[in-house]
Amino acid sequence: MNEFTQRKYYRPYVSPFDPCPPIRVKSYETPPQLYLGFQPYNLPQFKPQQALYCGTLWPALFSPYEGKYWGRDEE
Repeated sequence: MNEFTQRKYYRPYVSPFDPCPPIRVKSYETPPQLYLGFQPYNLPQFKPQQALYCGTLWPALFSPYEGKYWGRDEE
């Protein structure tokens, strides 16, 4: 079973008549608030300095940008 990730992948249609080399797997990132619903009470909080660095007070809403190809094997 795969671990939960905010990066999603899909395989677009590749036309045999496309003049450009195809990109067989594309990806996009989803924000964490899509999976949270209403904010529950007593969520853990970052310390103030860490919250400024992360851009949010709550770790549940923190989503680091990992880059387009970070952590993915090329096909």
